[in-house]
Amino acid sequence: MQIHTKAVHSGDRKKPGPHTPSTTPIHTATSYFYDSMSKLDRIFGGDEAGFSYARFDNPSAAALEELCASLENGAAALACASGMAALHTAILAALTDRPKSIVAASALYGQTVTLLMNVLSPLGIEVRFADACDPDAMRAAVAEARPGCVFIESISNPLLRVAPLDSIARIAREAGAALVVDHTFATPLLARPLDLGAHFSVHSLTKFLAGHGDVLGGIVVTDAAHAPVLRALGRNVGPVLGPFECYLAMRGIKTFPLRMERQCANAGKVAEWLAGQARVARVYYPGDTAHPDAATVARLFPAGMSGAMVSFEIRDGGREEVFGFMDSLKLIVRATSLGDVHSMMLYPVMSSHRDLSPKHRQRMGIGENLVRLSVGIEAAEDIIGDLAQALG
Repeated sequence: MQIHTKAVHSGDRKKPGPHTPSTTPIHTATSYFYDSMSKLDRIFGGDEAGFSYARFDNPSAAALEELCASLENGAAALACASGMAALHTAILAALTDRPKSIVAASALYGQTVTLLMNVLSPLGIEVRFADACDPDAMRAAVAEARPGCVFIESISNPLLRVAPLDSIARIAREAGAALVVDHTFATPLLARPLDLGAHFSVHSLTKFLAGHGDVLGGIVVTDAAHAPVLRALGRNVGPVLGPFECYLAMRGIKTFPLRMERQCANAGKVAEWLAGQARVARVYYPGDTAHPDAATVARLFPAGMSGAMVSFEIRDGGREEVFGFMDSLKLIVRATSLGDVHSMMLYPVMSSHRDLSPKHRQRMGIGENLVRLSVGIEAAEDIIGDLAQALG
């Protein structure tokens, strides 16, 4: 099936009795029982499919997990309470029975850097960074560190670099490391990391997949080899997503491909317009033919779709000028998220990369004049009109 069809049908229409619900209900029960203890014993032991306790499994979560695994061509998935919980769980699964060492991309979401350096590193997990868009640099770092996990973002936050997923996957596999990909910005519509050799694909469900700004969640999709350890972590650590959130995420995903196609088209128009504005010093957009990873974009992503994120720098701007510009926006929402149906703008220095030191941000190329725009499904002309009046 094509991804549009999977988004609508996968996971739904299970038959719990004489009837078949057209959409997956919200199952709020925390525990389940059966006609015999021997059946419950088999289900607890994993010898028979079924539900026993909501931390172990839940029909609403199982439907969402089946849907997301289908979108990513994966073998299994785990729905988590947030994108960060999903990422943490995926890394732990990757490091199980492997060296406790990580080689991560040098361009990452700020909170991910904090997770690596302030949570995992103090636990004795060695962390080093390399340029994910330079396979030679990544290969050298992996050869030196011999890690158990390689971690990258398919489209980096916020400067929108695009890593050669297939090349990085080969490097990781040759070293015996598991590749974990934060695929939130690209989504399964643009690429499917597991098809390209990754072991784990992670999303913040909150963003493009659910897409309506009304649910917090994350998802880990993995291959058959890592499915048992991922499920065991779900049971033992308990990062699982609640049934209401599973329902909302699943409902949002049904329209995800349509929304993402529109958002990609709008982002291309917005980026092209921004490039011609006197107050804009630089535009970061993967669909730009001058983008440093244009060849990778053309090779890995469908024609005409380069994501819905556009970052740009205000010429001669600092915090005061950026605040003034963003305060002038009337349509675009000033909020700390992305991927919603409405356009949203964020100031990375203040939010997504706030916890990093100024020197660290400078090394990453994140200046005081940079803003990040998540393009929505509105009419592109109206998005551009709002930017025009705010830029003055």
